[in-house]
Amino acid sequence: MNEQIVLLDFGSQYTQVIARRIRECRVYSTIVPYDTPAAKIDALSPSGLILSGGPSSVYDPNAPMPDAGIFELGIPILGICYGVQLLAHFLGGRVEPGQKREYGKGTLQVTDPSCLLFRKLPETLTVWNSHGDRLSRLPRGFVSVARTENSDYAAIEHHARRFLGLQFHPEVAHTPRGREVLANFVHEICGCGRTWTMRNYIDQAVEEVRRQVGDERVILGLSGGVDSSVAAALLHRAVGDRLTCIFVNNGLLRAREPEVVREVFGRHFQIRLRCVEASRQFLRRLRGVTEPERKRKIIGRTFIEVFSDATRRVGPARFLAQGTLYPDVIESIPIAGNPAALIKSHHNVGGLPKKMRFELVEPLKCLFKDEVRQLGKALGLPDAIVHRQPFPGPGLAVRILGEVTGPRLQILRQADAIVVEEIKRHGWYYRLWQSFAVLLPVRSVGVMGDERTYDYTIAIRAVESQDGMTADWVRLPHDLLERLSSRIINEVKGVNRCVFDITSKPPGTIEWE
Repeated sequence: MNEQIVLLDFGSQYTQVIARRIRECRVYSTIVPYDTPAAKIDALSPSGLILSGGPSSVYDPNAPMPDAGIFELGIPILGICYGVQLLAHFLGGRVEPGQKREYGKGTLQVTDPSCLLFRKLPETLTVWNSHGDRLSRLPRGFVSVARTENSDYAAIEHHARRFLGLQFHPEVAHTPRGREVLANFVHEICGCGRTWTMRNYIDQAVEEVRRQVGDERVILGLSGGVDSSVAAALLHRAVGDRLTCIFVNNGLLRAREPEVVREVFGRHFQIRLRCVEASRQFLRRLRGVTEPERKRKIIGRTFIEVFSDATRRVGPARFLAQGTLYPDVIESIPIAGNPAALIKSHHNVGGLPKKMRFELVEPLKCLFKDEVRQLGKALGLPDAIVHRQPFPGPGLAVRILGEVTGPRLQILRQADAIVVEEIKRHGWYYRLWQSFAVLLPVRSVGVMGDERTYDYTIAIRAVESQDGMTADWVRLPHDLLERLSSRIINEVKGVNRCVFDITSKPPGTIEWE
């Protein structure tokens, strides 16, 4: 990789969004923990360094701090929000609690248009703030280049050292020209070109897989979803017939999923495929379990057990491949060392039990979902697979609130199939990030014909997103919503009410559990 921007993650919910924005500039970006040694960062030969925001104050006793050596690497550094406070803290400035906290939309006045961060941008910009502390004294050599109503130092620069800081968040959609600010940092200040593409990534990923795997065999858990399908195609290009895919029917899959997987991968792509039926085992383990995290962990443990048994029949293999993505990783680790800040666990993340004796291969772990789709296209996968909507690793278990049972799965599977069918029929499926049904553990009174019913409620979820890190609910046409409700209530026994979820991410997540 010739050019890349390294991001130090201090726990910002937007770190992944920053990485995505850099890649939109056709420059590779990678995220490392905030305490990564400067020598290790230097070994990556980055063109620039970004210090992310975060929930801490630099004066908190346990505030995350970087290796001070990063300021001696001789590369451009951009500090965002908490990151600009770190610049001041380490280089001799002063940070103190603001008289007014700044949250939400604000107006930025560029006071030095010669600063390359604001090249070809107007002198007044709408920006998004999210901070309580503020700079009260600049470090030696820094000057203010932009201000807001509550801060004279909303953007600062040390021109000679190419150190810059922003008190606002340029990466979020609420800063409309923020992408251009980041593009100016990457191209104008760091000197990066626009050369990174998915074809570059294929060559890089194939080389990395071959270097890691050598002549050993690889096993991949294939679900038929976008992630595992693209991982299978990429790995097959890297290691050929030394890849064996194992498909586990855990009973938590979409309608006709086992048949589709056998047809597409076993017959069409002719990838080595072994299918395992384990529905009863998973459902037995989930009996009586209602807490979402317990569900995920039980499914993950059971999957490992079933997988371990299946691999013995396949034969010896050293490596297990997984379709882990960037959002899976970031939502599955504590934020800035705080276990309480974990969003959710993911059964593809966190390593494997020692008894399995596998080493992990995760060729997609640096990619966002839309990048995985681009990769799939570049690998020659058909649109029907590449543009399939995301499906959670734990399957329908996280779309059933409460206990997962056979009858509830049957209800949800039928309702979800109707949602997919109608969304496709009305031309919305490929315009959405995800659209699906959720079974709520809520029963309500209804009247069907002359009979009183007491049945379940189905929630319909439809969101648009670019990378899965943020999402907005979609304003589906009323006639489509009416059609969905009518079909589900009439055709799915056990349902007498439908609701439509109008929650964005944040504050909610895309999945309900």
